[in-house]
Amino acid sequence: MKAYITVMGKDRVGIIAKVATTLAECKVNIEDINQTILQGTFTMVMAVGTDESNMTIEEIGAELKNCGQELGVEIAIRHEDIFNAMHSI
Repeated sequence: MKAYITVMGKDRVGIIAKVATTLAECKVNIEDINQTILQGTFTMVMAVGTDESNMTIEEIGAELKNCGQELGVEIAIRHEDIFNAMHSI
């Protein structure tokens, strides 16, 4: 299954590394990534594949939420169908 992850918050060292490590621990593959810093706010969107993970999207989301709390950023994961529906207007 493909999903999209968004990360947003105050820029700081280690955000990409920590999110990537969390995803690797969940056996989630990063297929594409785009990140930028807008006026001091770190923003990142990742397309990921979850086919090798034995976790549900909800379980992955819980791990990412914990990761975000440690980093002081907001992290959300959405199934590809939900992401596409949100952005198809």
